Amino acid sequence: METNVRVSETIRLGTLLALTGGFMDAYSYLVRGGVFANAETGNIVLMGINLAQGNWGRTLYYLVPVVSFAFGVFVAEWIQKRIGENPRVHWKEGVLWAEILLIFAAGLIPQSGNALVNSMIAFICAMQVEAFRKVRGKAYATTMCTGNLRSGTELLSLGQFEHDGSKKRAGLHFYWIDLVFIAGAAAGALVCGRIGEKSIWLCNVTLLLSLAFIHREKRGREV
Repeated sequence: METNVRVSETIRLGTLLALTGGFMDAYSYLVRGGVFANAETGNIVLMGINLAQGNWGRTLYYLVPVVSFAFGVFVAEWIQKRIGENPRVHWKEGVLWAEILLIFAAGLIPQSGNALVNSMIAFICAMQVEAFRKVRGKAYATTMCTGNLRSGTELLSLGQFEHDGSKKRAGLHFYWIDLVFIAGAAAGALVCGRIGEKSIWLCNVTLLLSLAFIHREKRGREV
């Protein structure tokens, strides 16, 4: 039952955060220069290619979002140390508030600042994936899909081989998060072309709903 799970590890919260993650990835690609800013593997590969080719400017260009992602993890941990398990404002709520403020700022930046916005998105996603790392006790991500696909398929396979229904259900949770991520990306595709730079503000709707959910559910439960 969800009532026996940490608030931050519930499927319902994971659903809201995965919607946000999918939307942000679509936004960075459709509005901010054809870049997938949520995860850094592509940037690291392109950084290596340009380094080998001696393109120092492009190497630096791809290095910046990687550093931003790393700094996002650092800041999330700093927020945890500063706020901790505060019963009034839990540190994970602090992370969500920081995301909301940065997303609002990103929507104000024109096309000339796409590199900055993509680095901000990398920073935001790093904070989110660092703060919300588990769903029902198992590691997952709400800003990227590959790890969820691997974990979900592994659990479904083991559940089938071992005739274990609980593992099958756990595997489906990972598939659900990835499907929700796709839904968030689809929503981004529908609105980004119409609203442009400010469409990222729609992510704050799901983040505010996430905050409301945590605030309501944390009474008597661990976050």
